[in-house]
Amino acid sequence: MPANKSDKKKTKLHDKFYGTPLPGSVDDELPGKLIVLEGTDGSGRSTQMSRLTRWLEVEGYGVVNTGWTQSPLMQESIDRAKEGHTLNNTTFSLFYLADFADRLESTIIPALKAGFIVLADRYIYTAYARNVLRGLDKNWTRKIYSFAIRPDLVCYLKCDVEHLIPRMLKSKGLEYWEAGMDLALGADLYDSYCKYQPMLLKEFDRMAEEFNFKVVDANRSPNEIFPDLQKHIRKLLAEE
Repeated sequence: MPANKSDKKKTKLHDKFYGTPLPGSVDDELPGKLIVLEGTDGSGRSTQMSRLTRWLEVEGYGVVNTGWTQSPLMQESIDRAKEGHTLNNTTFSLFYLADFADRLESTIIPALKAGFIVLADRYIYTAYARNVLRGLDKNWTRKIYSFAIRPDLVCYLKCDVEHLIPRMLKSKGLEYWEAGMDLALGADLYDSYCKYQPMLLKEFDRMAEEFNFKVVDANRSPNEIFPDLQKHIRKLLAEE
């Protein structure tokens, strides 16, 4: 028996997710676009998020921003947990999962239903990479994030360690988690950072091929990076 229009619609909506979507999230169309900027700290994501938001709004699009650990429900708890350095890797990963689930349900999906462009500062791929480096099972990580929506575009701001280090030192400095100090890779923040970041970049490079990221050279200045991001986004929006 041929599938009815309702079944076809539901199948099409389910295809927008990596696995089983959150309950109630596939009842309506999702006409908006989900655009993700991935990359390590120091790659320039925050700067480009601001520029892209202003540009898209001038172009007449409604824009909603979201970012890693920005859930009102979980942000304070994650900050406190990171200060203590006492939680094991599995527990930490579940904190980040709860943050993502809350933002997906309360921010990302409603905005997409309303036809907005959602700009996400990092996405589930950050969790994929960090969990792998901390010895958590790859399939387990992907399974717990399987309710995630497939982005319409992922731009990976790829920046090598030689460029990352001076940027980090000039801005907020090296931090415990971004330096991978929990992995006991080095005696101090700098030594650990120089060993951890190449490992992290290797994971992102591998995912870039698997998930068809648009790789953007982030070793350059913000003014040089921005036109490349515009080009990828214009192409996406022209496909509507």
